[in-house]
Amino acid sequence: MKTVLSWIAAVVAGVLATSGLAETYPSKPVRLIVPFAQRRRTGSRRGGWSWGGDGAQPPGLWHRVLRRFAIALVAVTSLAAGASFAQPYPSKPVRLIVPFAPGGGTDIIARLVAQQLGQSWGQTVVVDNRGGGGGTIGTKLATESTPDGYTMVLCSLGVSYAPALYPKLPFDPLKDLAPISRVAQQPFVYVVVPALGANSMKDLIAMAKAKPGTIRYGSGGAGGSSHLGTELLKVMAGIDMQHIPYKGTGPALNAMLGGEIQVQLIGISSVVPHLKSGRMKALAVSGAKRSAAAPDVPTVAESGVPGYAFDVWYGMLFPARVSRALVRKVSADINSALKSPALAQRFPALGVEAAGTTPEEFARILRSEIAKWRKVVKEANIRVG
Repeated sequence: MKTVLSWIAAVVAGVLATSGLAETYPSKPVRLIVPFAQRRRTGSRRGGWSWGGDGAQPPGLWHRVLRRFAIALVAVTSLAAGASFAQPYPSKPVRLIVPFAPGGGTDIIARLVAQQLGQSWGQTVVVDNRGGGGGTIGTKLATESTPDGYTMVLCSLGVSYAPALYPKLPFDPLKDLAPISRVAQQPFVYVVVPALGANSMKDLIAMAKAKPGTIRYGSGGAGGSSHLGTELLKVMAGIDMQHIPYKGTGPALNAMLGGEIQVQLIGISSVVPHLKSGRMKALAVSGAKRSAAAPDVPTVAESGVPGYAFDVWYGMLFPARVSRALVRKVSADINSALKSPALAQRFPALGVEAAGTTPEEFARILRSEIAKWRKVVKEANIRVG
Protein backbone atom coordinates (compact mmCIF):
# COMPACT_ATOMS: atom_id res chain seq x y z
CA MET A 1 0.00 0.00 0.00
CA LYS A 2 1.11 3.52 -0.64
CA THR A 3 0.25 6.83 0.91
CA VAL A 4 -2.68 8.86 -0.42
CA LEU A 5 -0.30 11.10 -2.34
CA SER A 6 1.49 8.13 -3.88
CA TRP A 7 -1.85 6.80 -5.06
CA ILE A 8 -2.85 10.17 -6.46
CA ALA A 9 0.50 10.44 -8.24
CA ALA A 10 0.02 7.03 -9.83
CA VAL A 11 -3.45 7.94 -11.09
CA VAL A 12 -2.29 11.28 -12.49
CA ALA A 13 0.65 9.57 -14.21
CA GLY A 14 -1.76 7.06 -15.73
CA VAL A 15 -3.99 9.82 -17.05
CA LEU A 16 -1.02 11.50 -18.70
CA ALA A 17 0.23 8.24 -20.20
CA THR A 18 -3.09 7.31 -21.77
CA SER A 19 -4.07 10.75 -23.00
CA GLY A 20 -3.64 12.11 -26.49
CA LEU A 21 -0.72 14.08 -25.07
CA ALA A 22 1.36 10.92 -25.52
CA GLU A 23 1.77 11.72 -29.22
CA THR A 24 3.59 14.95 -28.51
CA TYR A 25 4.61 14.98 -24.85
CA PRO A 26 6.42 13.44 -23.09
CA SER A 27 9.08 12.09 -25.40
CA LYS A 28 11.09 10.67 -22.47
CA PRO A 29 10.36 9.46 -18.90
CA VAL A 30 8.93 12.10 -16.53
CA ARG A 31 9.79 12.11 -12.81
CA LEU A 32 6.88 12.91 -10.44
CA ILE A 33 8.16 13.67 -6.93
CA VAL A 34 5.96 12.80 -3.91
CA PRO A 35 7.46 14.64 -0.89
CA PHE A 36 6.40 12.04 1.67
CA ALA A 37 7.42 8.54 2.72
CA GLN A 38 5.35 5.46 2.05
CA ARG A 39 2.53 4.57 4.43
CA ARG A 40 3.27 2.49 7.50
CA ARG A 41 1.09 0.96 10.20
CA THR A 42 0.18 3.48 12.92
CA GLY A 43 -0.53 0.99 15.65
CA SER A 44 -4.30 1.31 15.27
CA ARG A 45 -6.15 -1.95 14.92
CA ARG A 46 -8.12 -0.45 12.10
CA GLY A 47 -4.97 0.75 10.39
CA GLY A 48 -5.55 3.71 8.11
CA TRP A 49 -3.80 6.00 5.69
CA SER A 50 -0.81 7.83 7.10
CA TRP A 51 -0.08 11.40 6.10
CA GLY A 52 3.66 11.71 5.61
CA GLY A 53 4.38 8.39 7.29
CA ASP A 54 4.03 9.60 10.92
CA GLY A 55 0.47 8.40 11.50
CA ALA A 56 -0.96 11.88 11.96
CA GLN A 57 -4.36 12.45 10.37
CA PRO A 58 -5.56 16.07 10.59
CA PRO A 59 -9.33 16.60 10.98
CA GLY A 60 -11.19 16.66 7.69
CA LEU A 61 -8.15 15.29 5.86
CA TRP A 62 -10.05 12.89 3.60
CA HIS A 63 -12.56 15.50 2.52
CA ARG A 64 -9.88 18.03 1.61
CA VAL A 65 -7.59 15.50 -0.10
CA LEU A 66 -10.29 13.94 -2.25
CA ARG A 67 -11.76 17.31 -3.20
CA ARG A 68 -8.37 18.64 -4.30
CA PHE A 69 -7.58 15.41 -6.08
CA ALA A 70 -10.83 15.60 -8.05
CA ILE A 71 -10.05 19.18 -9.08
CA ALA A 72 -6.49 18.25 -10.07
CA LEU A 73 -7.62 15.21 -12.03
CA VAL A 74 -10.15 17.23 -14.02
CA ALA A 75 -7.50 19.85 -14.75
CA VAL A 76 -4.93 17.27 -15.89
CA THR A 77 -7.46 15.50 -18.11
CA SER A 78 -8.54 18.77 -19.68
CA LEU A 79 -4.92 19.78 -20.26
CA ALA A 80 -4.12 16.45 -21.91
CA ALA A 81 -7.19 16.53 -24.12
CA GLY A 82 -6.57 20.14 -25.03
CA ALA A 83 -2.97 19.44 -25.96
CA SER A 84 -4.04 16.46 -28.06
CA PHE A 85 -6.44 18.54 -30.15
CA ALA A 86 -4.40 21.74 -30.12
CA GLN A 87 -1.30 20.02 -31.50
CA PRO A 88 -2.38 17.47 -34.11
CA TYR A 89 0.30 15.43 -35.82
CA PRO A 90 1.83 16.50 -38.04
CA SER A 91 1.57 20.23 -37.43
CA LYS A 92 4.58 21.04 -39.64
CA PRO A 93 6.50 19.46 -42.56
CA VAL A 94 7.97 16.01 -41.97
CA ARG A 95 11.45 15.11 -43.20
CA LEU A 96 11.87 11.73 -44.88
CA ILE A 97 15.54 10.81 -45.16
CA VAL A 98 16.49 8.60 -48.10
CA PRO A 99 20.01 7.28 -47.42
CA PHE A 100 20.77 7.03 -51.13
CA ALA A 101 21.23 9.43 -54.03
CA PRO A 102 18.24 10.59 -56.12
CA GLY A 103 17.09 8.38 -58.97
CA GLY A 104 17.36 4.95 -57.39
CA GLY A 105 14.63 2.54 -56.37
CA THR A 106 14.57 3.66 -52.74
CA ASP A 107 14.23 7.28 -53.84
CA ILE A 108 11.39 6.53 -56.26
CA ILE A 109 9.44 4.55 -53.66
CA ALA A 110 10.07 7.21 -51.00
CA ARG A 111 8.70 9.98 -53.19
CA LEU A 112 5.56 8.03 -54.08
CA VAL A 113 4.81 7.23 -50.44
CA ALA A 114 5.72 10.76 -49.33
CA GLN A 115 3.23 12.22 -51.78
CA GLN A 116 0.41 10.05 -50.45
CA LEU A 117 1.25 10.77 -46.81
CA GLY A 118 1.45 14.48 -47.56
CA GLN A 119 -2.02 14.44 -49.08
CA SER A 120 -3.40 12.50 -46.13
CA TRP A 121 -1.75 14.70 -43.50
CA GLY A 122 -2.20 18.05 -45.18
CA GLN A 123 1.51 18.66 -44.63
CA THR A 124 4.54 18.45 -46.90
CA VAL A 125 6.75 15.38 -46.55
CA VAL A 126 10.20 16.57 -47.63
CA VAL A 127 12.45 13.91 -49.16
CA ASP A 128 16.04 14.49 -48.03
CA ASN A 129 18.60 12.41 -49.98
CA ARG A 130 21.72 11.64 -47.93
CA GLY A 131 23.63 9.02 -49.89
CA GLY A 132 26.97 7.35 -49.21
CA GLY A 133 28.41 4.50 -47.20
CA GLY A 134 25.97 1.94 -48.57
CA GLY A 135 23.13 3.78 -46.87
CA THR A 136 24.82 4.07 -43.48
CA ILE A 137 25.46 7.83 -43.61
CA GLY A 138 21.84 8.83 -44.05
CA THR A 139 20.62 6.20 -41.61
CA LYS A 140 23.05 7.42 -38.95
CA LEU A 141 21.74 10.94 -39.48
CA ALA A 142 18.23 9.66 -38.79
CA THR A 143 19.30 7.98 -35.55
CA GLU A 144 20.74 11.29 -34.35
CA SER A 145 17.59 13.28 -35.11
CA THR A 146 15.20 14.51 -32.44
CA PRO A 147 12.67 11.74 -31.65
CA ASP A 148 9.65 14.00 -32.10
CA GLY A 149 8.14 12.22 -35.09
CA TYR A 150 9.24 14.82 -37.63
CA THR A 151 12.14 12.80 -39.07
CA MET A 152 11.71 9.38 -40.67
CA VAL A 153 14.05 7.27 -42.76
CA LEU A 154 13.20 4.84 -45.55
CA CYS A 155 15.75 2.06 -45.33
CA SER A 156 16.24 -0.84 -47.66
CA LEU A 157 17.34 -4.40 -46.98
CA GLY A 158 20.84 -2.98 -46.49
CA VAL A 159 20.10 -1.88 -42.94
CA SER A 160 19.79 -5.57 -42.02
CA TYR A 161 23.16 -6.66 -43.36
CA ALA A 162 25.11 -3.53 -42.45
CA PRO A 163 25.93 -4.91 -38.96
CA ALA A 164 27.57 -7.94 -40.60
CA LEU A 165 29.54 -5.86 -43.11
CA TYR A 166 30.71 -3.02 -40.89
CA PRO A 167 32.32 -4.03 -37.57
CA LYS A 168 32.37 -0.36 -36.55
CA LEU A 169 28.87 0.53 -37.71
CA PRO A 170 28.05 3.83 -35.95
CA PHE A 171 24.54 2.74 -34.99
CA ASP A 172 22.61 -0.34 -33.93
CA PRO A 173 19.49 -0.87 -36.07
CA LEU A 174 17.74 -2.71 -33.25
CA LYS A 175 18.50 -0.12 -30.57
CA ASP A 176 18.72 3.20 -32.40
CA LEU A 177 15.73 2.89 -34.74
CA ALA A 178 12.02 2.36 -34.16
CA PRO A 179 10.39 0.26 -36.91
CA ILE A 180 7.15 1.80 -38.21
CA SER A 181 6.16 -0.39 -41.14
CA ARG A 182 7.65 -2.30 -44.00
CA VAL A 183 6.56 -0.44 -47.11
CA ALA A 184 7.38 -2.52 -50.17
CA GLN A 185 9.47 -5.31 -51.58
CA GLN A 186 10.82 -6.03 -55.02
CA PRO A 187 13.23 -8.28 -56.85
CA PHE A 188 16.21 -6.70 -58.50
CA VAL A 189 17.20 -7.49 -62.06
CA TYR A 190 20.60 -8.18 -63.61
CA VAL A 191 21.03 -5.95 -66.64
CA VAL A 192 23.86 -5.69 -69.16
CA VAL A 193 24.76 -3.33 -71.97
CA PRO A 194 24.02 -4.86 -75.40
CA ALA A 195 27.66 -4.40 -76.41
CA LEU A 196 28.72 -7.08 -73.92
CA GLY A 197 27.04 -9.72 -76.08
CA ALA A 198 25.44 -11.67 -73.23
CA ASN A 199 21.87 -12.73 -73.97
CA SER A 200 21.28 -14.75 -70.81
CA MET A 201 22.65 -15.26 -67.32
CA LYS A 202 24.29 -18.46 -68.55
CA ASP A 203 26.12 -16.40 -71.20
CA LEU A 204 27.33 -13.91 -68.57
CA ILE A 205 28.57 -16.67 -66.28
CA ALA A 206 30.42 -18.35 -69.15
CA MET A 207 32.08 -15.06 -70.15
CA ALA A 208 33.10 -14.32 -66.56
CA LYS A 209 34.63 -17.77 -66.18
CA ALA A 210 36.49 -17.47 -69.47
CA LYS A 211 38.01 -14.09 -68.56
CA PRO A 212 38.06 -13.74 -64.76
CA GLY A 213 38.08 -10.17 -63.46
CA THR A 214 37.63 -8.47 -66.83
CA ILE A 215 33.89 -7.81 -66.73
CA ARG A 216 33.04 -4.67 -64.76
CA TYR A 217 29.90 -4.55 -62.65
CA GLY A 218 28.69 -1.43 -60.92
CA SER A 219 26.74 -0.76 -57.75
CA GLY A 220 25.24 2.16 -55.87
CA GLY A 221 28.02 1.92 -53.30
CA ALA A 222 30.18 -0.57 -51.44
CA GLY A 223 27.96 -2.47 -49.04
CA GLY A 224 24.74 -1.63 -50.87
CA SER A 225 22.10 -4.09 -52.02
CA SER A 226 23.41 -4.31 -55.59
CA HIS A 227 26.92 -4.97 -54.31
CA LEU A 228 25.93 -7.64 -51.81
CA GLY A 229 23.57 -9.39 -54.21
CA THR A 230 26.23 -9.56 -56.94
CA GLU A 231 28.90 -10.78 -54.54
CA LEU A 232 26.51 -13.55 -53.55
CA LEU A 233 26.12 -14.42 -57.25
CA LYS A 234 29.90 -14.51 -57.69
CA VAL A 235 30.26 -16.97 -54.82
CA MET A 236 27.37 -19.21 -55.85
CA ALA A 237 28.26 -19.21 -59.57
CA GLY A 238 32.02 -19.45 -59.03
CA ILE A 239 32.88 -16.37 -61.10
CA ASP A 240 34.93 -13.21 -60.69
CA MET A 241 33.92 -9.74 -61.87
CA GLN A 242 35.44 -6.36 -61.06
CA HIS A 243 33.37 -4.20 -58.71
CA ILE A 244 33.07 -0.47 -59.48
CA PRO A 245 31.16 1.35 -56.69
CA TYR A 246 29.39 4.68 -57.22
CA LYS A 247 27.76 7.16 -54.87
CA GLY A 248 24.21 5.99 -55.42
CA THR A 249 22.14 4.02 -57.89
CA GLY A 250 21.53 7.06 -60.08
CA PRO A 251 25.24 7.69 -60.74
CA ALA A 252 25.81 3.96 -61.30
CA LEU A 253 22.98 3.90 -63.81
CA ASN A 254 24.42 6.87 -65.68
CA ALA A 255 27.83 5.21 -65.67
CA MET A 256 26.35 2.14 -67.28
CA LEU A 257 24.59 4.19 -69.94
CA GLY A 258 27.94 5.86 -70.58
CA GLY A 259 29.77 2.55 -71.04
CA GLU A 260 31.89 2.67 -67.87
CA ILE A 261 30.45 -0.60 -66.56
CA GLN A 262 28.85 -3.57 -68.28
CA VAL A 263 26.71 -5.29 -65.66
CA GLN A 264 24.52 -4.12 -62.82
CA LEU A 265 22.06 -5.57 -60.32
CA ILE A 266 19.41 -2.90 -59.93
CA GLY A 267 15.77 -2.36 -59.03
CA ILE A 268 13.44 -2.91 -61.95
CA SER A 269 11.84 0.47 -61.26
CA SER A 270 15.08 2.22 -62.19
CA VAL A 271 15.59 0.57 -65.58
CA VAL A 272 12.12 0.05 -67.07
CA PRO A 273 12.57 2.92 -69.59
CA HIS A 274 16.02 1.68 -70.62
CA LEU A 275 14.79 -1.88 -71.09
CA LYS A 276 11.99 -0.62 -73.33
CA SER A 277 14.37 1.57 -75.35
CA GLY A 278 16.88 -1.26 -75.83
CA ARG A 279 19.77 0.56 -74.15
CA MET A 280 19.95 -2.24 -71.58
CA LYS A 281 19.10 -5.92 -71.62
CA ALA A 282 17.59 -7.85 -68.69
CA LEU A 283 19.19 -11.24 -68.05
CA ALA A 284 17.51 -12.47 -64.86
CA VAL A 285 15.56 -11.25 -61.84
CA SER A 286 17.11 -11.82 -58.45
CA GLY A 287 14.01 -12.92 -56.54
CA ALA A 288 12.69 -16.35 -55.76
CA LYS A 289 9.94 -15.89 -58.36
CA ARG A 290 9.46 -13.95 -61.58
CA SER A 291 8.34 -10.34 -61.43
CA ALA A 292 4.97 -9.15 -62.70
CA ALA A 293 6.80 -6.14 -64.16
CA ALA A 294 8.96 -8.41 -66.34
CA PRO A 295 7.20 -11.80 -66.53
CA ASP A 296 9.31 -13.01 -69.46
CA VAL A 297 12.59 -12.53 -67.58
CA PRO A 298 13.66 -15.73 -65.77
CA THR A 299 15.02 -15.86 -62.24
CA VAL A 300 18.71 -16.41 -61.54
CA ALA A 301 17.81 -19.80 -60.09
CA GLU A 302 16.11 -20.74 -63.37
CA SER A 303 19.21 -19.58 -65.25
CA GLY A 304 21.72 -22.02 -63.86
CA VAL A 305 22.34 -20.89 -60.26
CA PRO A 306 19.95 -23.03 -58.18
CA GLY A 307 19.13 -21.67 -54.74
CA TYR A 308 19.93 -18.07 -55.57
CA ALA A 309 17.26 -15.62 -54.31
CA PHE A 310 17.71 -11.99 -53.41
CA ASP A 311 14.57 -9.97 -52.68
CA VAL A 312 14.90 -6.39 -51.53
CA TRP A 313 12.47 -4.79 -49.09
CA TYR A 314 11.99 -1.20 -47.99
CA GLY A 315 10.80 -0.04 -44.59
CA MET A 316 10.03 3.17 -42.72
CA LEU A 317 11.64 3.84 -39.35
CA PHE A 318 11.78 6.58 -36.74
CA PRO A 319 14.71 7.41 -34.47
CA ALA A 320 14.41 5.38 -31.28
CA ARG A 321 12.37 6.79 -28.38
CA VAL A 322 9.52 8.17 -30.49
CA SER A 323 6.32 7.50 -28.51
CA ARG A 324 4.61 4.20 -29.22
CA ALA A 325 1.31 5.98 -29.80
CA LEU A 326 2.86 8.04 -32.59
CA VAL A 327 4.61 5.01 -34.10
CA ARG A 328 1.29 3.19 -34.29
CA LYS A 329 -0.49 6.21 -35.79
CA VAL A 330 2.09 6.70 -38.54
CA SER A 331 2.16 2.96 -39.23
CA ALA A 332 -1.60 3.01 -39.76
CA ASP A 333 -1.29 6.07 -42.01
CA ILE A 334 1.42 4.40 -44.11
CA ASN A 335 -0.66 1.25 -44.52
CA SER A 336 -3.61 3.36 -45.62
CA ALA A 337 -1.39 5.14 -48.15
CA LEU A 338 -0.20 1.79 -49.53
CA LYS A 339 -3.82 0.88 -50.28
CA SER A 340 -4.46 4.11 -52.19
CA PRO A 341 -5.48 3.83 -55.87
CA ALA A 342 -2.40 5.82 -56.89
CA LEU A 343 0.09 3.37 -55.35
CA ALA A 344 -1.99 0.36 -56.36
CA GLN A 345 -1.44 1.53 -59.94
CA ARG A 346 2.16 2.75 -59.74
CA PHE A 347 3.81 0.01 -57.69
CA PRO A 348 3.10 -2.96 -60.01
CA ALA A 349 4.26 -0.97 -63.02
CA LEU A 350 7.59 -0.47 -61.25
CA GLY A 351 7.95 -4.09 -60.23
CA VAL A 352 7.19 -3.19 -56.63
CA GLU A 353 4.77 -4.92 -54.31
CA ALA A 354 3.15 -3.06 -51.41
CA ALA A 355 4.08 -4.90 -48.22
CA GLY A 356 2.80 -2.96 -45.22
CA THR A 357 3.10 -4.35 -41.70
CA THR A 358 2.48 -3.39 -38.11
CA PRO A 359 5.44 -1.97 -36.14
CA GLU A 360 5.74 -5.26 -34.28
CA GLU A 361 5.78 -7.33 -37.48
CA PHE A 362 8.43 -5.12 -39.04
CA ALA A 363 10.55 -5.36 -35.89
CA ARG A 364 10.43 -9.16 -36.12
CA ILE A 365 11.39 -9.05 -39.80
CA LEU A 366 14.34 -6.78 -39.03
CA ARG A 367 15.63 -9.03 -36.24
CA SER A 368 15.29 -12.12 -38.44
CA GLU A 369 17.03 -10.49 -41.42
CA ILE A 370 19.94 -9.26 -39.31
CA ALA A 371 20.50 -12.77 -37.97
CA LYS A 372 20.24 -14.29 -41.46
CA TRP A 373 22.68 -11.90 -43.10
CA ARG A 374 25.28 -12.32 -40.37
CA LYS A 375 25.35 -15.99 -41.32
CA VAL A 376 25.32 -15.39 -45.09
CA VAL A 377 28.08 -12.77 -45.04
CA LYS A 378 30.28 -15.01 -42.94
CA GLU A 379 29.72 -18.15 -45.00
CA ALA A 380 30.13 -16.37 -48.34
CA ASN A 381 33.10 -14.35 -47.05
CA ILE A 382 31.57 -11.17 -48.51
CA ARG A 383 33.63 -8.06 -47.79
CA VAL A 384 33.43 -4.38 -48.60
CA GLY A 385 36.27 -2.08 -49.53
